[in-house]
Amino acid sequence: MENKEFFAALTDLVREKGISEEAFIETLQNALASAYKKQYDGGADVTVNLDAEKGTIEFKATRYVVEEVVDKDKEVSLEDAQALNPNYQVGDTIERIFIPKDFGRIAAQTARQVILQKLHEAERDNTLSAFSDKEGELMEGVIRKIDERNVYVELGEKKIEGVMPPQDRVASERYNIGDRIKVFVKRVKNSGKTSQIVVSRSAPGLVKKLFEEQVPEIAQGLVEIKEIAREAGHRTKMAIVSNDSHVDAVGACVGNRGARVNAVVEELGGEKIDIIVWNEDPLAFIYKALSPATVISVTAKGERSAIAIVPDEKLSLAIGRDGQNARLAARLTGWKIDVKSASSPEAQELLAQMESEETEEE
Repeated sequence: MENKEFFAALTDLVREKGISEEAFIETLQNALASAYKKQYDGGADVTVNLDAEKGTIEFKATRYVVEEVVDKDKEVSLEDAQALNPNYQVGDTIERIFIPKDFGRIAAQTARQVILQKLHEAERDNTLSAFSDKEGELMEGVIRKIDERNVYVELGEKKIEGVMPPQDRVASERYNIGDRIKVFVKRVKNSGKTSQIVVSRSAPGLVKKLFEEQVPEIAQGLVEIKEIAREAGHRTKMAIVSNDSHVDAVGACVGNRGARVNAVVEELGGEKIDIIVWNEDPLAFIYKALSPATVISVTAKGERSAIAIVPDEKLSLAIGRDGQNARLAARLTGWKIDVKSASSPEAQELLAQMESEETEEE
């Protein structure tokens, strides 16, 4: 069937929308065959061939020569086949090229469906392409929609939608349509027919990226963030180390009169941030990780387990409200930490043992 106008329109469309012509034609061929079967001949073995260069469309029905017909849509008896051509034998195929009735309407409806499908796929692919290198980055966006489950944030110049699920929100924060917020791009995922940009306000990565934004020494690699433990909306513990002996890591992160850390705290709605110097000695690291509490001693007890002894009056500070400070210290160091007051029997025994060992050494 000659239909050069049809192909000219398709060529313009795929060029305008950036869709692969080859993939589009393959999908359209399958869709036209499916549409024909659905409307005219549900059981027929029909294929469609579109030749863009020649500007032709061919519908082809295939029937198989058999001794006894079981499926009249797909089979023809040997007797009937030989009536057409005496040379036909059982197992041969008979192909018929045809143009269905009302083809124009079928083609128009089917092409429209395929176009919408391909545009959706192209949009998905463009989304993934635009954001494939944004995973793990900080982005600014505008809240465009809120439903019972998710907050939807419009991101970047292309205004691509990011989804913030419940677990990535901060309970103490309030989100309103039109608000401009900074979010951490948690992941870019392709789940078959749809793609999704998952963004977060609760991820530890948000804190890391905010400090990278505020502290040039981190961006330059002079100061390194080694670990972050966070309970969003309440407290973050961040372990840092200086890679340059001339750079004070804590001072760089705090900034002049606290300007840098305060900017991060403000962005996080007042969340407390403990900045801790990382130490490769795990016991020394635990000692610092329990900040702001004073620690008397830290002793290893089993594999990746330690007892930290603190002054009696500092016990509640070391443990924190609902155990938060000790819990975050454990996450930061990767060790199980048992916090004991200095007057507790276990602490007294450990302190006596340590004193005895020091006396023997002398």
